[in-house]
Amino acid sequence: MTHEFKEIIEAYYIAKQQRIPAVMATVVHVEGSSYRRPGVGMLILQNGEAKGAVSGGCVEKEVFRQAQSVFKTGIPKIMTYDGKYRLGCEGVLYILIEVFEVDDIAINLIREQLKSRNSFEIQSYYSKEIEYVKGIGSIVKFENNKEFIFSDKIAIEAIQKETSLTCFKRKMLPCFRLVIVGTEHDAVTLSQMASTTGWEVEIVGSPKTPKQLKQFPGANKILNSSPEDLKINHVDDQTAIVLMTHNFAKDLLYLQALKDLKPAYIGLLGPARRREKLLSAFIEYFPEVTDRFMDIIHGPAGLNLGAETPQEIAISIIAEILSVIRNEEPIPLQDKKGAIHDDPKNKVINVFSNSKA
Repeated sequence: MTHEFKEIIEAYYIAKQQRIPAVMATVVHVEGSSYRRPGVGMLILQNGEAKGAVSGGCVEKEVFRQAQSVFKTGIPKIMTYDGKYRLGCEGVLYILIEVFEVDDIAINLIREQLKSRNSFEIQSYYSKEIEYVKGIGSIVKFENNKEFIFSDKIAIEAIQKETSLTCFKRKMLPCFRLVIVGTEHDAVTLSQMASTTGWEVEIVGSPKTPKQLKQFPGANKILNSSPEDLKINHVDDQTAIVLMTHNFAKDLLYLQALKDLKPAYIGLLGPARRREKLLSAFIEYFPEVTDRFMDIIHGPAGLNLGAETPQEIAISIIAEILSVIRNEEPIPLQDKKGAIHDDPKNKVINVFSNSKA
């Protein structure tokens, strides 16, 4: 969801320059099944434009209608949407609608956090029982103790001191990033597909045949670097790397360059015997390599979807990366027991008088 929030911030920045008022709608609670999880947001502009979505498209018209009173009064509200007879999900959504009016300092703080790949937290205070109640609203908190509220017309203390409110917390992790080592046609396709997924994409190519960023649709950055000089900054558990140079020796050298990094996933192209040969050669050079590093290597990269075209292969690789980072065993949803979105990480807490979340 971080990349969606990033897009919302950039859309708001443009609207702010044009002096177009904005309202934010955030799903803070769901009872039953829903298309999206709590935490998704939608920026609504007074000129009728919007960025983001809170559902698959069926709820958005009602959100826009309900937002008009917030534009008029500036008072935040909770909207309840019962999809029992209107949605395929049959869930009840609680959506916090509030003025979104932050200054350039707050916007730059978010941009800095995103660029540095630092996590931050958003806390939304609301009441399920009362549509309008004093103290509801959202606060963005950073690790350096800096914070700001969605609407600068409301003091943070006014939200935190209210009694009997519920606080929905969501940790905004760094935007997920895919580093593609290789510049062949399939790398171009994977870049495009991963970008469509919402991931930030970086390309690593050879300095002997340097490429330009415009050759890779959707990519954010290109680094023409030899394995010996390769430096990928801010590699974390929100980073995946795929080696696809189509050259055994190059893949081996780049794999060696990655040995001290800790991404969530490393993918290798080619059949299983190529992987075994590659890893055997790698271990021969670096026998002290950790089990943790070996465990994140996946080859052949991708799920067994019967993929044949570059586009289908890209989908299978993206699907496997998603299953790894979400810690899910890929199965048909019809075989899954329980709700589609079982997420124990969602934190919802009650806030009482004189206590802070």
